[in-house]
Amino acid sequence: MSTTQSDRLRGLLEPLVAAKGLDLEDIEMSKAGKRRMLRVIVDSDEGVELDTCAELSREISDQLDESDVMGEDEYVLEVSSPGADRPLTEHRHYVRALGRLVKFQLTAGDDKGAELVARILDVDDEGMDLEVPGVKGRKATARRIAFTDIAKARVEIEFNRKDKKEEEA
Repeated sequence: MSTTQSDRLRGLLEPLVAAKGLDLEDIEMSKAGKRRMLRVIVDSDEGVELDTCAELSREISDQLDESDVMGEDEYVLEVSSPGADRPLTEHRHYVRALGRLVKFQLTAGDDKGAELVARILDVDDEGMDLEVPGVKGRKATARRIAFTDIAKARVEIEFNRKDKKEEEA
């Protein structure tokens, strides 16, 4: 997708997405056989419900039909929330991952290239406070990392962790 087309799509879609109280995370264009696939990724602090994606898909489809931004070729439109394995790249992604276990690849000093798996406890403008799980019966330890020390970050899927609401009940 050309930068110009990407910019035009973003300009066209951001107001529709924002009107639903969502963030436009990404716009992806790919080939799907003879057709093109336009994938619009949206998110919010509360997550995204399926009904909201369906409503937004109809609105986006109408808007795209009225404009020439997609040209004359056929395309398939998909509106969805980001997958659980999407990279954390924005400050808001880390805030939304509070309480979650995250795998970090680090860039700084002696830790350069090292991986760290830790739970996000708090996020501020410079970085975050983490809880590094203990290994082999040891207690968890606290650690602070700055955003500038992170090369990559991705939420780790936990199948056996209880939700905070379940723990409080």
